[in-house]
Amino acid sequence: MKFYRMLLSAICLTTASIQAQSQSIPLRNTIEITQDDTPESIIQKAAHIVPTSVQKAAMEKEFIAFVHFGPNTFTRMEWGTGTENPRVFDLKTLDTDQWCSAMKAAGMKLVIITAKHHDGFVLWQSRYTHHGIMSTDFQNGRGDIVKELAASCQKFGLQMGIYLSPADLYQMEPDGLYGNGSKATERTIPREIPGRPFENKTQLKFTVDDYNEYYLNQLFELLTEYGPIHEVWLDGAHPKQKGGQTYNYHAWRKLIKTLAPEAVIFGREEIRWCGNEAGHTREAEWNIIPYSVNPDTLSHFSDMKKEDLGSREKLYGARFLHYHPTEVDTSIRDGWFYRDDSLQRTRSAEEVFDIYERSVGSNSILLLNIPPNREGRFSPIDVQVLNELGTRIRNTYATNLLQHADGPNEVLDNQPDTFIEVADELVITTPAPITFNRLMLQEAVSTHSERIEEHAVDAWIDGEWKQIASSKNIGYKRILRFPDVTTTRIRLRIEASRHTPAISHISAHYYQAPR
Repeated sequence: MKFYRMLLSAICLTTASIQAQSQSIPLRNTIEITQDDTPESIIQKAAHIVPTSVQKAAMEKEFIAFVHFGPNTFTRMEWGTGTENPRVFDLKTLDTDQWCSAMKAAGMKLVIITAKHHDGFVLWQSRYTHHGIMSTDFQNGRGDIVKELAASCQKFGLQMGIYLSPADLYQMEPDGLYGNGSKATERTIPREIPGRPFENKTQLKFTVDDYNEYYLNQLFELLTEYGPIHEVWLDGAHPKQKGGQTYNYHAWRKLIKTLAPEAVIFGREEIRWCGNEAGHTREAEWNIIPYSVNPDTLSHFSDMKKEDLGSREKLYGARFLHYHPTEVDTSIRDGWFYRDDSLQRTRSAEEVFDIYERSVGSNSILLLNIPPNREGRFSPIDVQVLNELGTRIRNTYATNLLQHADGPNEVLDNQPDTFIEVADELVITTPAPITFNRLMLQEAVSTHSERIEEHAVDAWIDGEWKQIASSKNIGYKRILRFPDVTTTRIRLRIEASRHTPAISHISAHYYQAPR
């Protein structure tokens, strides 16, 4: 058994023992703030807000992919008009295996496909429209890009998500369903189409208008005919308004949770947008967010772009506190759709690696877009960046330099469902000097929420402790970056916290920049 030095204030606990311990405040995903709450009690409530199982699974993926593909790929536009002839999607070849191979090499865990962008063009054989791949020359109108991607995901061990744009410029045309003034009546989902039966016999009834019925029918197709779906991406884009059309998100959510209970929903109460598309991250990215109304009852979620979302001062004015992880979405290229290789800048591996460490290492999920070209493949330039990126990630983080250190097994051996409560500090000693420039820290957010507000790390150098890094919150994961340090002793200091924090992982790593 490993020997480790710790202060008396550090107490080892396992999940089983913490569950047996009585708690005055139960763990919840959302907690209401009452008029009787004081600033101190509000912070105590915040320290007991935890992710749901699907939120936890989403955070554990850490690095996922976006694929924007459609008529814009051929027209070189970022937003289509909805009036394009489907034949502008002049695809001759498709290689979704190549997409998945490159994404796997980069270390991604899931890919989200733009099954329908704002132009309304669909990439699968939908029963409910002709504005899509069925009206192109690709595979004589019988092609199905979602189906081919689903098969490639299974082959390469990737999970799949879908982006079904709530907006639909094609359906906003005069004869379209969007904002056509139809009354909300009881509709059965899916609506039966002669000659196109569903293997999944689930039927649900909703009181909705024509466009919401259309959206629900297409959701049903995507959630039942392409294997497990693990993320449904719903943004708030409105290219233009028509007829006062509203979205019945409560119906959408019920359908998603019935057909794909393992799927996390982006853009609503489960995963939020980071607030920009440039890969920028906040100094303190808290996933415990204040709300003025119960987020579990909302239909519309406003964009959160402010630098401070979850500090103590923000929490004091809340009516509800909610666990709300963030996705940092950005593109490997300038723009979301492929235009060309000579005029459209592609980020370097160094740039993307920096975004990876700042987002995944700042309590966030990184969603990186890679747009296929007009040959249905990822551009060689993009593939090269993904391969180099994956090499950098593996070379840096595959080896934990603390694996033979003297310290708490619970945080050094990365055992599941174990952690150590640390009120002030803990010390880790290595049997021989190590040189490192990265330190990865994680809190046990599923059992102890996000509690650390400020922390610092020291190294024993020349007979004394010297601070080498400091930061704000930790949450699910924090990656600290600093110049090379050689030492045999590392000290983590908790300088401010909302409650006694629980550390579930500590590892040291070395990043060698390519020459």
